[in-house]
Amino acid sequence: MSLRALWIVSHEKGENGSIRFSRRFPTVEYRAKRLAGSSYVAVPEDSPVLQLILLELGLSSPNKPYVAQRDDCIYRPRSPALELPLNGKETLWPVLSVSQGSLILACLPLVDVPSEPRPPLASLLSVSQGLTFLAGLQTFLLGSGAKPDGDGLASRLAMLPSVLLQVCPLGTPLDVPLVGVPATSTVATSAGTQKQPAWKTGLHRGRAMVNVAVVETVRSMQYGNQSRQDLWDVYGTVTCKCEVEGVLPNVTVTLSLPQNGSPLQDILVHPCVTSLDSSILTASSVDNMDSSAFSGPYKFPFSPPLEPFRLCSYTSQVPVPPILGLYRLKEEDNQLCVLVSLKLHETVKNTFEYCEAQLPFFNRNQMGNVDVKVSSGQVEVTKEKNLLVWALGQKFPKSREVTLNAKIIFSGVSPGPSDPLCTGLTAYIKLLFKVPEITLSGCYVDQHLVQVYSSAKPRILTSRELLSKEYFIWNSTGTAPVSNGQMMV
Repeated sequence: MSLRALWIVSHEKGENGSIRFSRRFPTVEYRAKRLAGSSYVAVPEDSPVLQLILLELGLSSPNKPYVAQRDDCIYRPRSPALELPLNGKETLWPVLSVSQGSLILACLPLVDVPSEPRPPLASLLSVSQGLTFLAGLQTFLLGSGAKPDGDGLASRLAMLPSVLLQVCPLGTPLDVPLVGVPATSTVATSAGTQKQPAWKTGLHRGRAMVNVAVVETVRSMQYGNQSRQDLWDVYGTVTCKCEVEGVLPNVTVTLSLPQNGSPLQDILVHPCVTSLDSSILTASSVDNMDSSAFSGPYKFPFSPPLEPFRLCSYTSQVPVPPILGLYRLKEEDNQLCVLVSLKLHETVKNTFEYCEAQLPFFNRNQMGNVDVKVSSGQVEVTKEKNLLVWALGQKFPKSREVTLNAKIIFSGVSPGPSDPLCTGLTAYIKLLFKVPEITLSGCYVDQHLVQVYSSAKPRILTSRELLSKEYFIWNSTGTAPVSNGQMMV
């Protein structure tokens, strides 16, 4: 976030207002001009800006309670972002303002999205960060008092140019000024005082809670043919939401693996992670696995932002996919014979949130007569009559193996979907499933190993789950696509 301009206005009741301090940032204005193009609106001089701000805040012409330019029902105020009408049809937006007593602080942040139509204020990070900067500047100027002290305010205004050089160089806020003192390198700060960074736009107030979720996603391409090698890969993400009091609270999350778990590789971490063991980052899936590979525990100390964020992502080389499948199609007497066999691996928890197999048929007419037999679950023909959906439910049978046999006659008058990749007997099954409280690598977060250094003891929640994505089983009698041994995306 950057500021195009900053104004500090003083206004006493019954008197004309005056600008006590203003600052323009030419480098930011140049960026604003490049971003806006033909819709660029230049920042006017201080005098018209002063009158427009007082008008919008209802502080000018107190004997005129109704001003058409401000109070007409056609005009829709968008507080706290003021819209200042200039000459013609141009408007200056969003001008943010914070008032306390006779002091008004206003700034014009740089908006890097099109201003027409007006984007929602909640979607503009520059608005929340601009208000945070103004609030910090207000505290710096007024100290702990509710009203501005004449001499104290004058001295702080005199120090403001040097303060802005450090906390807002070239119009980009890096910090907020310290309370009551200039933020210069010559002023010592107490060891117990923490400065709120400019990127953190607020503080959490209320019940403390830390929620950590591990989600692993598995992809697979299975061919059922010895001439083609089956492919699969696993990648995981660790997502955190930390509602913890304090300006910069410290949290440490530890990822653990069982003794036979697959080591994590290709680990990428969020910038808020403060330190990390170098051995965690060196494991890469392009290297050959060896017995010396780091297998945890993986500790991530960090100072969390307010919003949910991805703490880290990783890959893992697991020995087998969770579900092995066989798919065979055969043309007989103007009908298609279908055989499907699916087997759940013994290491995978037999409790699904959902599990279904989709069998699309391309470049054919709609299905006419369908005769299906399954050993478990239910099969449905979609209303478009070009897709079989096999709902396997939440558990495989005790044998962990299910089969489907079907005979299909395509006698519909309307053609089904077309796909140049799947012609003739080249077809696939797509598996969709979700398994709670399990990961293929074995990775998990022990809530007793989540450390939070805060005044309040938080409630700690952890979870993990396994999801499928692009999980395909190709017809073994067709010509399935293979691309240099890589997964097709």
